[in-house]
Amino acid sequence: MDQDMVMRARVQLLSANRRVVRGTEGLRIYRLLTQVEPEVYGSKLAYVLVEAGASSLVRELPEQRLALLDEAVAVASALSAANPYRAKVLAKALAAKRELVGRRTQGR
Repeated sequence: MDQDMVMRARVQLLSANRRVVRGTEGLRIYRLLTQVEPEVYGSKLAYVLVEAGASSLVRELPEQRLALLDEAVAVASALSAANPYRAKVLAKALAAKRELVGRRTQGR
């Protein structure tokens, strides 16, 4: 892992001055930091992935939406059962995935 990239990502989080950094920037930051500290950043990554799956950028791209939601489920599932955010983000990711799959099987 490139420590300079990790340090830059942490500085970006601090300078963002928000509880959760969203969008493409958030995905990039949390994907990187989750590799280093999964229990600290994994729940935020899963949250941002679910948001990205619902964004207008991928609304008409069901395969990309599904890939984002699959990643969110995998990240949330990998969190320790003791992680206080695991259940919430996992439930949110699974619900979003069920909704998308349900729409696809109904032909919408």
